[in-house]
Amino acid sequence: MSHSILLATATTAPWSINTAIVMVAANLFAIAIGYYAIQQKGVGPKMPVELPAMFTGFGIAELLATASFGHILGAGFVLGLANAGLL
Repeated sequence: MSHSILLATATTAPWSINTAIVMVAANLFAIAIGYYAIQQKGVGPKMPVELPAMFTGFGIAELLATASFGHILGAGFVLGLANAGLL
């Protein structure tokens, strides 16, 4: 029995200022979520430099976790907007 496999190809957007804005917005959104969602902030190593008030209590682990989540969201947003023809 023959099975056909449909391969969906994603349209990727070339790097532009619009792509950068979407990625920055996704990271800021993820940091805002992390600011309210992380219950025990600052348990790990502290940041080596002084950061804005938005990062109050954030250590290296919190910043890496929220930025990683932001990049995952951003990649999804960029791919989705590119496939919809909006980016």
